[in-house]
Amino acid sequence: MSKWDNLQNNSFLGSTARQRAFGIVDKGTFTELASPMDKLESPHLPVLGEAVEFDDGMVTGVGLIGKRPIFVVSMEGRFIGGAIGEVNGAKMVNSIRLALEAYHEMKKTHPNLKDNQGPAVVISFETGGVRLQESNAGLLAHAEVMDQIQNCRGKVPIITLVGSKIGAFGGMGFVAAATDVIIMNQYGRVGLTGPEVIEQEMGKEEFDASDVSLVFRTTGSKHKYIMQDCNFLVDDKISAFRSQLESVLNLTMNDIEKLRRIGSEELVKKQLKCVKLSIDLKPKDSVDVWKYANNDNPDELIEMTVTDFLNQVKKLDIDSLEPYKF
Repeated sequence: MSKWDNLQNNSFLGSTARQRAFGIVDKGTFTELASPMDKLESPHLPVLGEAVEFDDGMVTGVGLIGKRPIFVVSMEGRFIGGAIGEVNGAKMVNSIRLALEAYHEMKKTHPNLKDNQGPAVVISFETGGVRLQESNAGLLAHAEVMDQIQNCRGKVPIITLVGSKIGAFGGMGFVAAATDVIIMNQYGRVGLTGPEVIEQEMGKEEFDASDVSLVFRTTGSKHKYIMQDCNFLVDDKISAFRSQLESVLNLTMNDIEKLRRIGSEELVKKQLKCVKLSIDLKPKDSVDVWKYANNDNPDELIEMTVTDFLNQVKKLDIDSLEPYKF
């Protein structure tokens, strides 16, 4: 078996950014852009006495799934927690920009280009957000990424993968939420403020970051799936993410647009319904919301396998909730 074949059985959680990038596209098709050979390291870290990485903790490149070009952004949490600074932020921004340019070139050459034939962007998140050592540049990168995501609406699908150790937090939690589709495994987490930060600022009585079950009930993929913030939940294998990714790539842009969580007045009103529910329900734990969503034995959901969970779980019916009134 080849290295690529072996990668398919790898735990997504335990894989490096480069392994994830190579494994989610077709065998032998990945070409890394701005690789370690280019030595695009952060100019700010050495000044602060910090170590550098020649890829600045982010793998970017392009490969194929079938005949479709897939622009890949894969974050490495082992380097400064996957935090975003000037260089890796620019790599992310320009990967999305290249995908959009490729779309326009393909559309010019093939006016009848179908939705499932054009380029796509896949982002494997593993980050706590902005790199504090170069915060202004990191914040600017967040804004530029959001601009590029908006520019791609209806043209280039942007698909998020979350299943690594750190998850997607800080400003990158916002970025992940702004993409078209989110695919997670049972270890994936998405949020704004990380559990440790909440405990540090508000105290252990507000949030006990050492309570692993609490952390996953609050920020984990199963809760996100019930709340419709996660579109697809898969097993912890690169092959499982790849299989779900192939299915998403067969959808039309109209169908992909329906999977979004934010990005329109209608979706804002939908999210506000959840705000009203939280005010009325006053949940002390996510399990209270799971119970409200008519899940039998909600306390058992967090320990279930992905297969058992998907066979039994009921998502929150947000459409049936009362609207938020200003």
